[in-house]
Amino acid sequence: MLFEDEAGQSLRPPKARTWSHKGVTPIVKVAGKGSGRVSLAGLVCTRPGRPSRLIYRMLVPHGRKGEKKGFREKELARLLDAAHQQLGSPIVLVWDNATTHTDHAMRELIAARSWLTVFRLPAYAPDLNPAEGVWAHLKKSLANLAPHSTDQLAAAIRTRLKKMQYRPALIDGFIAETGLILQPS
Repeated sequence: MLFEDEAGQSLRPPKARTWSHKGVTPIVKVAGKGSGRVSLAGLVCTRPGRPSRLIYRMLVPHGRKGEKKGFREKELARLLDAAHQQLGSPIVLVWDNATTHTDHAMRELIAARSWLTVFRLPAYAPDLNPAEGVWAHLKKSLANLAPHSTDQLAAAIRTRLKKMQYRPALIDGFIAETGLILQPS
């Protein structure tokens, strides 16, 4: 079973509390150049008797003409194909009702994959998707980080997601946080 979600992170760092000397207000300097953004798509994979996994893809647009700014149907289909190849089994996919998940092009891509079964989460139910926990954990780890370029931001994100991939217990925690019971019947 796979849970999918997309997220993005801009050059503007999320705010967080920090320590400083008494009477000295901590200041995080931000470059302020451009409005760079990194787009992410992730799959939280769970299977009985196997460690949970995180599979992700990242798009780093540089503002060039014709460059993709986010994940569309073809990129999501490539992510699912890669997951199918890595996992080596049929996939049950659970995701939200985003426009790219419900449009005609995506329905055709899903229909062309006999190994893929798709279920949609109810509207306004992000608390049922463990991938949301991945993004929350990632953004918390990026708090007060002020990269100067989207490439620096992408490198920091890649490092943090790679660390999560090697911690299946953390991924299990994101699944447990949803309250879903994922036992075979």
